[in-house]
Amino acid sequence: MRRRSTGGAPGSPTPPPPPAAPVPPTPTGTTWHVRLEPGTAPDGPPDPSTRRDEVPPPPPAPPTGPGRWRPGGRGAEPERSWHYRRSLASRVTLLATIAVGLSVAFVAGGAFFTARDQLSRQLDTNLMDRARIAAKADLFQGADTTTITPPWAVGASDVRIAIVDDTGASASLSFEAPPLGEPEVAVAAGVRPESVRTVLVDGVGYRMVAVPVEGRSGAAVVIAQSLEQQEELLRRLGGGSLGFGLLGVLAAGISGWGVARNGLRPVRRLTKEVERIAETEELRRMPVEGDDELARLATAFNRMVIALDASRTRQRELVTDAGHELRTPLTSLRTNVDLLVQSEQDAQAIPAEMRTELLEDIRGQIEELTQLIGDLTELARDEPLAPVVGEVDLAEVVEMAVARVRRRAPGADIDVRLEPWRVVGEASALERCVINLLDNAAKWGPDDGTITVRLSGGVLTVDDQGPGIAPEDREHVFDRFWRARESRTMPGSGLGLSIVRQVAERHSGTAHAEAAPGGGARLVLSLPGRSGDA
Repeated sequence: MRRRSTGGAPGSPTPPPPPAAPVPPTPTGTTWHVRLEPGTAPDGPPDPSTRRDEVPPPPPAPPTGPGRWRPGGRGAEPERSWHYRRSLASRVTLLATIAVGLSVAFVAGGAFFTARDQLSRQLDTNLMDRARIAAKADLFQGADTTTITPPWAVGASDVRIAIVDDTGASASLSFEAPPLGEPEVAVAAGVRPESVRTVLVDGVGYRMVAVPVEGRSGAAVVIAQSLEQQEELLRRLGGGSLGFGLLGVLAAGISGWGVARNGLRPVRRLTKEVERIAETEELRRMPVEGDDELARLATAFNRMVIALDASRTRQRELVTDAGHELRTPLTSLRTNVDLLVQSEQDAQAIPAEMRTELLEDIRGQIEELTQLIGDLTELARDEPLAPVVGEVDLAEVVEMAVARVRRRAPGADIDVRLEPWRVVGEASALERCVINLLDNAAKWGPDDGTITVRLSGGVLTVDDQGPGIAPEDREHVFDRFWRARESRTMPGSGLGLSIVRQVAERHSGTAHAEAAPGGGARLVLSLPGRSGDA
């Protein structure tokens, strides 16, 4: 193998590669597993200790979709969200607590801001009224900025009051003058009709208003009141709202937990019942209380239990009956085979005629077993009709079944009269159903008898000329493995007509037996559909 030169003068010859190391012998049954890095090539044989079964598999790639990745263990698997790791009762409690907490927060916040707005409006209105009353007093008509008047003289002992002129000079009527500014001077100068604002004095808020002195130009009355009392009231209101809100959230959490525990009691009972069924396999219905969604869930669970119990019962009956029916042909088959084996071991050849009879008997028993196993397989299908099926002409299905039965019973005369009738279903199952009806008629009718087949309006009738079915046996002829007293010595497994009923029910139809008008038995198959001429 030649390598591309990475240095030296262009066209210089490539130095020969060093001699390869001797290759160690390969152990028998060893598979080499060579792992190359990108841009490298193998320079020699792999290490014999590095085998395919000793190379650890690459770690699984993390998922590309949403969710977290939890490494370790038998591989990485998506981690469930914290919300689904909690119990349903805790989730209901959490949701109720959050809902109540948000409601309390909105209500408390709305009450707090409403109260603060109302208190501010009330304070502004009160201060404005007192300022207008003071501006009309005779005390301020001749007062100037050098006049000092106590605030109680104008009924304002709880506020700071001052008078200011249009030059910005002021005189305080209280021990501490309110902080004056541009808005108050503008009111004194007549530029603004009034002024309302909040100021801070040594970290304390004051609400301050200014109105012009009536009957005198160039002067304004200024009143400022501390907001400490209002803020204290709002603090108490906020603390009380917070306390009651927390109590409400706590009460909501406790109530939500109680409601969740009480409301989910049927679910817990249903869970325990399902766990008990899984452990003991004892199918037992649970009591239904009320008429709400949980009651509907319990009712649906009881229906499922009933259906499961019925299915298990049918399965047990099928297994029991199948074992009983298989025992007879298997015993006979084993006896015949043992006779042949014993004749070979004793070196005593049995007559050719007897040997032929034994082989024919074995062949017949194998065919009987094959038919029995096929019938059992058909009966074991418990699934409903597939949703995607084709439309089938029942008349064509009957014609194909009649052709097959004529090959089986060439001596039977089959009188067929059919009208087109289209059904939605499985053609193979319907053909097997019709074949079983015809086989039953050929089995019970005389060798030279006539089998009458009619199809009209979705009703298929098959009449034979046999002994007929006793009235007390007509309800049982479609049961699994049921055989009349007269038929117990005849070949058959008792599964043919049960397959007929099963196929009819899977196609939303019915099957029943009655007496034929001319004697014998009449088997009736009714299937929903539509006329082929429509």
